[in-house]
Amino acid sequence: MPATPAWPPQSTPRLFVDQPLAEGPIRIDGPAAHYLVSVMRTKVGDPVKLFDDRTGEWLGIAASVGKRDLTLDVTEMLREREAVPDLWLCAAPLKKGRVDWLAEKACELGVARLVPVVTRRTVVDKPNTERLRAHMIEAAEQCGRTALPEVAEPVKLAALLRDWSPERALFFADETGGVPALEAMRAHNGPAAILIGPEGGFDAEEREAIRAHPAAIGIGLGPRILRADTAAAAAVSLWMAAAGDWR
Repeated sequence: MPATPAWPPQSTPRLFVDQPLAEGPIRIDGPAAHYLVSVMRTKVGDPVKLFDDRTGEWLGIAASVGKRDLTLDVTEMLREREAVPDLWLCAAPLKKGRVDWLAEKACELGVARLVPVVTRRTVVDKPNTERLRAHMIEAAEQCGRTALPEVAEPVKLAALLRDWSPERALFFADETGGVPALEAMRAHNGPAAILIGPEGGFDAEEREAIRAHPAAIGIGLGPRILRADTAAAAAVSLWMAAAGDWR
């Protein structure tokens, strides 16, 4: 006897909706409708997974499909909103393209909050946070997250350190050397953040200010020199394996 296919299928398109979801009809228009109608060729009766960053993930069934909009009948909750590990990524803004990649991977890897940190060597001091959020939404739609990361407004390094809670460990990638990252992260439980500098690194005065903070822990990320975006992805991956939801 043939196996019953999974429902909804794994290939079901997935969409973020910025409003609370519940059973009943919902109208989709704009770029989201274009994606479903023109790209995914959604037809009446087809399933669509929806999530709202509030309640969880829901199943919608296409009830009507027009050229520029469609109506979905939301029928049931598939999953509740996930519990997100309490990890922030505090990173100096990078050039366009690289910072977009960083935001995307931060979302995929499970970061709860992205904080752009302006340092003396920062190339871009006013990152487009709306664009970063858009990249995170696309990443969440692809990777299955039901909770979107928060994107904070840019903050100068001095202000970040001044207002930092001592209860949140601040692992900073110290290019001059530090405790091996995995070892340091396994030794500390609770809320945490990872601080990554700009392409040129922190200058000497900044590094000393970070080291002087009681919550700061200098970490090393191996024997090779990493680009800032690579360092961020590597450090987040190590924390997720040591203290996050990869265990």
